[in-house]
Amino acid sequence: MHIGFLACPETMPSAGTRRGDAFEHDLQMAALRPAIEGRRGTLTEIEWRSPREAFAGVDLVLLGTAWDYQDHAAEFLAALETLEEAGIAVCNPPSLVRWNMDKRYLLDLESKGARIIPTVWANNPGLADIEQALDRFGCETIVVKRQVGAGGLGQHLFSRGSLPADEWTMGRAAMIQPFLPSIKDEGELSFVFIDGRFSHAIRKTAADGEYRIQSLYGGKEAKFTPQPEDISQAASVVAAMPGGAPLYARIDLIRDVAGHLMVMEAEAIEPFLYPVQGPELGESLASAIESRL
Repeated sequence: MHIGFLACPETMPSAGTRRGDAFEHDLQMAALRPAIEGRRGTLTEIEWRSPREAFAGVDLVLLGTAWDYQDHAAEFLAALETLEEAGIAVCNPPSLVRWNMDKRYLLDLESKGARIIPTVWANNPGLADIEQALDRFGCETIVVKRQVGAGGLGQHLFSRGSLPADEWTMGRAAMIQPFLPSIKDEGELSFVFIDGRFSHAIRKTAADGEYRIQSLYGGKEAKFTPQPEDISQAASVVAAMPGGAPLYARIDLIRDVAGHLMVMEAEAIEPFLYPVQGPELGESLASAIESRL
């Protein structure tokens, strides 16, 4: 089997200047490549904008580290659909990517029983929207995120004592949520699933003076053993995704002030899967890929 691993210019090893978190690309490749090669397969890194000829002989593509897709959503989706139309298996498939791109998928999960963070959805929020959200949530601090976004990029943190300027606008569709203090205490909890089966869990915490938990901002991660009921809650989110069990998914949860786990993200496009904390990831993913071919 010949597997393509999609990347973006800043994560490709050949890039002159790589993203600060490009080492995560290398970790995933180091986990997956020997597992694929152990099954007499090959694994090739391919920049997702590459012409069709670059995918000659590829049986299946993984969305990998296409971490600039949020700024080129329509182009990215069209590229995946072109590959699928050419008979190449795409994991996860374009239909799921389309659903997962816009964070409004959280509303779909909520309708199926998932607990999500209270959210105000706004096409292009400004100061008035921020003030109204603070009042609506009865909180001191809120987070503004892109509706189509990834990696914590383009986020804003505002409080009653630190509001944006009168003329400020987000410039794009956004989601406004109350800031949950557990992100600094317990951290964000991520549950990795391969073919619908739980693989491993990670606790991600922010650096001092920071609230974002991604490695780009100094975030740290450690393996942890979740309670069975927490795994079950994360698994129910995977089961609620359209199209059946995806090849891979990462469910990010956070506790509210009452101690309930809430869905922060259900990542089915290009999540980092934390192979260091899940040493069996490479073999599990390779086995799942082989079964799909």
